[in-house]
Amino acid sequence: MGNKITLKEKVGYGFGDMASSMFWKLFGMYLLFFYTDVMGIAAAAVGTMFLITRIWDTFFDPVVGSLADRTHSRRGKFRPYILYMAVPFGVIGVLTFTTPGYGASGKLIYAYITYSAMMMIYSLINVPYASLLGVISSDGKERNTLASFRMAFAFGGSFIALALIEPLVNFFSKTSTGVMNLQRGWQLGVAVIAVICVTLFLLCFAWVKERVQAIKEDPAALKDDIRDLCKNRPWWILLGAGIAALIFNSIRDGATLYYFKYYIQNVEAFTLGSMHITYSTLYLMVGQGANILGVILASPAGNKIGKKNTYLGAMLIASVFSILFYWLGKGQLALIFIFQFLISVCAGIIFPLLWSMYADIADYSEWKNGRRATGLIFSSSSMSQKFGWTIGGALTGWLLGAFGFKANEIQADAAQHGILLMLSFLPAIGSILSIVFIAMYPLSETRIATISAELKQRRN
Repeated sequence: MGNKITLKEKVGYGFGDMASSMFWKLFGMYLLFFYTDVMGIAAAAVGTMFLITRIWDTFFDPVVGSLADRTHSRRGKFRPYILYMAVPFGVIGVLTFTTPGYGASGKLIYAYITYSAMMMIYSLINVPYASLLGVISSDGKERNTLASFRMAFAFGGSFIALALIEPLVNFFSKTSTGVMNLQRGWQLGVAVIAVICVTLFLLCFAWVKERVQAIKEDPAALKDDIRDLCKNRPWWILLGAGIAALIFNSIRDGATLYYFKYYIQNVEAFTLGSMHITYSTLYLMVGQGANILGVILASPAGNKIGKKNTYLGAMLIASVFSILFYWLGKGQLALIFIFQFLISVCAGIIFPLLWSMYADIADYSEWKNGRRATGLIFSSSSMSQKFGWTIGGALTGWLLGAFGFKANEIQADAAQHGILLMLSFLPAIGSILSIVFIAMYPLSETRIATISAELKQRRN
């Protein structure tokens, strides 16, 4: 099998995270809002549900990673999961945004079941997908490029999802009587996104190859792999940094719709034909466009000054602008959008660096222990992603409840001030914690190059 990574394969690899991110962005930006303002569940109850379901699912990720490491098929270790989970991913995603005809308790139970199922399916497809980065190529710079492709397509998918979802919901909500049926609108709007996601996953499966083989196939027990992982100091550091970064993003993302609807109180920006474009949609689209720019900058910056230094600089800038966001007035829409752009560029820079660092940690673990546990290590990236969203999502719901938020009503001053804090000071706590963790990361580019060379020699 050839070692050259073609443009088609890089694009195919990017398609996988484009599909994942389209739904993940809907979960992060809209699911809490859907549950409170469309399905009619209390914000605090949703926060608790996020905590309970995501904690279980977070610890499900390492199980999936270990299972994938032990998978042997003619299609590889990780690609089969993408093939077989693509359709369930789309179907369960639509059910998650479907409102059942039950009472308040029945709707909450339905939300628990469908959201739990969605997160498990997400693990079964996304953990193996993430692990592909460790087996497509063993070259560090090639991995930076692949990670940048991945994140560019991920943010591109998020951009498309955010651009489409509100107009789709508005379109499908219209009825012959003139009364908007938002429940039907959300169900059918998400169904359109689901079809796109399934198609992208299948193309990813078809276009990507697995190349890197372990020095030996080790039949070690799962407990041995977990013991090795627990002794892996760089893994612990990166896990903490990833969780903190996701808390930063999830609080800002989860509060965005509430910020424009209840704090700015200026929802509709303009109409395009029969489509209504809101300020929240524009704000989120600006963020995704800026994320893509950040991803593009990540690889050359990381190759020039190192992944660690690039990460530290980006998160420091994001922290400063997040804090300054607090003093932006309701009428300063131009500055609000400019700050969103600058913060999102920084957020876009860090995530491809995180994925590339996880691939480096897989090499470090194999070099140190003589066994390769790519799936288990990359499951930690998904685990940190979910755990960060778990804490951030739960905090968002709880904070709204604590600030006195009431859906579809004019908010009291305390609630409005609380929503403002959720776009400024509160997420900045997460970004500062991420800086503290990554400052301790020990794997420099020089050390990784030495490790890669030794591993190559052993494999030969």
